[in-house]
Amino acid sequence: MIEFRLPSLGAEMDEGTLLEWKVQPGDVVRKGHVVAVVDTSKSAIDVEIWQEGTVWELALEPQQTVPVGTVMLRLLEAGETPGHAEAEKRRLAAEAGPAPAAAPSPAAPLAAAPAAPAVPDLRQRVSPAARKRAAELEVDVTRIAGTGPKGAVTLEDIEKAAAAARPAPKDRGLEMRRAIGAAMARSKREIPHYYLATEVPLARATAWLAARNEGRPVTGRVLMAVPMLKAVALALRRYPDLNGFYRDGAFVPGGGIHAGVAISLRQGGLIAPAIRDVDVMGLDDLMRALADLVARARALTLRSSEMSDATITVTNLGDQGVEVVHGVIYPPQVALVGFGKPTERPWVEDGKMVVAPVVTLTLAADHRASDGHRGALFLAEVARLLQTPERLDAAGQES
Repeated sequence: MIEFRLPSLGAEMDEGTLLEWKVQPGDVVRKGHVVAVVDTSKSAIDVEIWQEGTVWELALEPQQTVPVGTVMLRLLEAGETPGHAEAEKRRLAAEAGPAPAAAPSPAAPLAAAPAAPAVPDLRQRVSPAARKRAAELEVDVTRIAGTGPKGAVTLEDIEKAAAAARPAPKDRGLEMRRAIGAAMARSKREIPHYYLATEVPLARATAWLAARNEGRPVTGRVLMAVPMLKAVALALRRYPDLNGFYRDGAFVPGGGIHAGVAISLRQGGLIAPAIRDVDVMGLDDLMRALADLVARARALTLRSSEMSDATITVTNLGDQGVEVVHGVIYPPQVALVGFGKPTERPWVEDGKMVVAPVVTLTLAADHRASDGHRGALFLAEVARLLQTPERLDAAGQES
């Protein structure tokens, strides 16, 4: 038997609410299969499974809110019978010990707010309409002090009790700000950040990109953010200690170069889903992947792997008019790269003073995984790659 647990879908996620099951008992699932939709503080996420088997048991009900790590469903492995799985489930429960008392979930019957002491059933008067409505709303009439004649429970009493017990609607904006604040506070508290910055001239990259885009329809053009993203990915090949995670007291290299892209949401806040294997993508493919990711992030249709796979985060606030970005690392990642707004500045090139577009490139990095010397070399490599933009266009080329 395989237990599939609610994964963490971002540094700021401590719990999630099951919105919808995409599978039912008896369904066969494979790696990458979407099994559920889970609501986090930021978005509704399609949760993918990374085991194979046959769905035996769904452990949660829709609208339940549970902590990260809670068992969501159980699978039968190849050749396993339900009897074997039941025995394994009992064994695991015995090893875990008595379960703590669970807090009421949204799926639990509604209970009224604390009221007057319950009146014995034999003396309680309840109108037929009120009794019917109480059954519909799953309200315990014995917990309600009636306001009708001789203390009778009325339809209005039932409605008030149900409203008092019903959880208040979520303020997603407030929840998101709290979640982001908690994650960033943890990052600043636990990660020994160091910060570096350098200025990068973009005259060559700008001219090359303009020539490349000439004659293309608007939908086929590549934005400057794309070569910037590709330059970061190629530089990480030489400086892999900035690409990965800090877990259990040690640096763990990323299994690929998967760039988390900071995206502003229409309802406020930021989200940083990943584009996988950026270093081996051509610029056209990367542009399409970026446009698709932004559209789906703002439509709240991301997949769980996109929320958990990022090995580094890149933020670009140039379109907001910001010239310098000093980011905060998304744990457990160990680095964040920022690009500001390209601006026209005096620049010396080949011994001559010229006016050129220049961007400020910044790095926030974890001192437990790298040091300032390595960070400086990494930034210099990104700058060098942006001076030879034609090298960025080939998929899989070496830096």
